Amino acid sequence: MEVMEVVAQLMALSARTAPKAGGKDYIVTKIVTGEDLERLADAMIDYGKQTGKINFDRDADSIRRSQALLLIGLRAPATAGLNCGACGFARCQDLEEAASPQMVEFPGPWCAWRIIDLGIALGSAAKMASLLNADNRIMYRAGVVAKRMGLVSANLVCGIPISATGKSIYFDRG
Repeated sequence: MEVMEVVAQLMALSARTAPKAGGKDYIVTKIVTGEDLERLADAMIDYGKQTGKINFDRDADSIRRSQALLLIGLRAPATAGLNCGACGFARCQDLEEAASPQMVEFPGPWCAWRIIDLGIALGSAAKMASLLNADNRIMYRAGVVAKRMGLVSANLVCGIPISATGKSIYFDRG
């Protein structure tokens, strides 16, 4: 459905222009449609089976029934340089030295302000979908697998699938 791709583009615009700490932009977006949605759904089911993690199959069903998906992530986010301790470290330098790519799904830790930036971008995009009457839901699981598949180059990513049906496919799920 072409109109849903336009909705996803407007959502990406909302994520791009969302406020960011210190005016520094580490947000990346990617719109996924068609066969890539099917591949993502299949890979989500496989990942859930391989890891024993629940609800990857449930969310894969929602992705498969969606018309588009917007991926929003953080790519190589630098600290905000505030030495505020919100990340759990006393100094930003301590956080940078502690970064560990051995995390299971996302190689943290990150500056709390950059994660807030991601949350604001996700909220802005979801609100845009809502304003355009497109059903949507922010999904961590879609981001995990999209990152693993290389659909988006980001350190931390979530997906927002969108759909236009008579009843939201993202709620009242099994």
